[in-house]
Amino acid sequence: MKGRAASAEIDPALYRLMTFMSPAYPVGAFSYSGGIEWAVEAGDIGDANSLHGWLETMVRHGSLFCDAIIFSHAHRAVLRGDDKTLAEIAELAAALVGSKERFLETTSQGQAFLQITRSAWPSAALDRLIATWDGPLAYPVAVAAACAGHGIEAAPALHALLHAMASNLISAGMRLIPLGQTDGQRVLAALEASITKTAERALATGMDGIATATVRADIAGMRHETQYTRLFRS
Repeated sequence: MKGRAASAEIDPALYRLMTFMSPAYPVGAFSYSGGIEWAVEAGDIGDANSLHGWLETMVRHGSLFCDAIIFSHAHRAVLRGDDKTLAEIAELAAALVGSKERFLETTSQGQAFLQITRSAWPSAALDRLIATWDGPLAYPVAVAAACAGHGIEAAPALHALLHAMASNLISAGMRLIPLGQTDGQRVLAALEASITKTAERALATGMDGIATATVRADIAGMRHETQYTRLFRS
């Protein structure tokens, strides 16, 4: 009886959040390395420590931090029913992307996420997003609309999103360096504090606080386009 009672108290939003952020959710994230492929070839990343340092910088000061801010504001706009602000956030999210491949990465995943989620997990919020914005859709905006539409609170959803994005980049690094499974998990464990702090910062940062300080990573994203041998699309 106690077991059944405990199960009944679990919020269904948790199940949906785990589904959306699962590596099995078919948005094609495994096809992208976020420039890590070029960084490995250039010698910037060559072991677990250098991969951790690169990713920690991306989480704290790079595109993952920007995506976290975009997510938090898009989530709020959906909850408020503020379609005008949501469209402005979606437009800015697409415009801020620093390279052609990074644009492909976030908009391809965003569109795939939207289509799959509308089919399997429909919500009025996703229908409103489509009605409000018909331009390129960045991944964090699509995820924010789905989470808000399904009653998933911003804080846990943002933690899960950052964890998922970092995990995907670690997976790319494991294949490229290469690293073993245990080293990959060590890198993810070492990112826990940075991901937690970044989520907290993003939830408290205005849209005018979006900025990066990751020039080398931006260069990696651009150089990957002309890299001779490539396993990934970015």
